[in-house]
This record gives sequence, structure tokens and C-alpha cells, in this order.
Amino acid sequence: MPLTPELIQVVAATKGFLPDIEAAALFDAAITASPGVWLEVGTYCGKSTVVLGGAAREVGATVVTVDHHRGSEENQVGWEWHDETLVDPDTGRLDTLPSLRATLRRADLEDVVNPIVGSTQSVGRWWSTPLQFLFLDGNHTEDVAQHDYSAFAKHVVGGGILAVHDVFPDPADGGQPPWHVVQRAVDSGAFEQTSVTDSLRILRRINGAEFS
Repeated sequence: MPLTPELIQVVAATKGFLPDIEAAALFDAAITASPGVWLEVGTYCGKSTVVLGGAAREVGATVVTVDHHRGSEENQVGWEWHDETLVDPDTGRLDTLPSLRATLRRADLEDVVNPIVGSTQSVGRWWSTPLQFLFLDGNHTEDVAQHDYSAFAKHVVGGGILAVHDVFPDPADGGQPPWHVVQRAVDSGAFEQTSVTDSLRILRRINGAEFS
């Protein structure tokens, strides 16, 4: 079952960094997940959130998406992926939350997706809900990427899915931290990789395996 034409249009119109082929692969993985709570780490303007929300609606899941909405390093002034249209004129700081709210409204997913505005460090301190699906696509520095894996992947239930974006084994293609997260997950024995689509990796939590 593919993403609906209406949601495909919303995804195409939403700012973000998820190519169509990876969006389709993310949806295909999510649609196989069980109902329950799904967590997205790194929202930006909601491009991938719509993909997950569309799948969640089909299977009866709830999506929680976490972001401080101030952008990563590469989104700041002077960096390659800075977008002046996302700067709050009152504060002079990047603020992607209004764009996310507009995206969810256009996609009619406000009853499925629940945004949390905050850093993963603060949310990770109190998060305890079991997860059927986890999508890691937040800050890609080594410290934060490893933190996000440690804080949230342990809550993925047996048979649940872990998706990691911007995975580049070759440093010539991109940053290494998400690749290190995938290596850690597989090497730990807690997860097995099930698919690769460009920079998107899909892994599944092995039943009975201890998290590390």
C-alpha cells in the first residue's frame, strides 16, 4: 500500500532532505510496523513526518516527533543548508515549528502526529514508552547521534524497527556519525539490518537480545 497521492503532494511541497526513493523506503518499512508508539528524532519542517504519519494512520499507530526546531549546525547562517525563510524575524533565530504545524495541517495528520518541542537530551531523560518504530534523523554530530541511539533505541521492542537516515560508510559521501550508530546497533547483536536504500538503513530489533 503506497503513500496516498494527497500525502505525496504534501511531502513534495515540504522543505527537507529526504529524497523520494528514501521516502518510499521509509514508508514501506513503517507500514510493516505494529500499532503503538512510533518516535521520530529530528523533525525539521515535517517532510519525513508526513511519510511516517501516513503509514501510522494505516496501521493505527501514533507518531511522536522530537525537535528543538532551531536547526542543526548546517542549517545556521553561513552554512550550506541555511534557509533564510525559516528565520524568525523577532528573534533572528531559525524556527521550523511554524512550518511543521502548517505541514501537519495540510496533510490532515494533526490527530496522528504529536510534536514535542525540546532537545533530545532533555526528552531522553524522561522517555520510557516502548517503541514499535524509531526513526533517527536528528543532529549528526558524533556525541548527539550516539546519545540519541543510547537514549531511545533501548525502548524499541523485540521485532520493532529502527530506521537511520544519512548513513554514509564512505566519508567522501557524508558525515560518519549515523554510520557509526548503525555499526554499533548491528555489532551489539540487538539489531539486524534488513534493507538499504541510498542513505537510509532499516534494522529490526532481535527478540530476546540485550541492548548495548
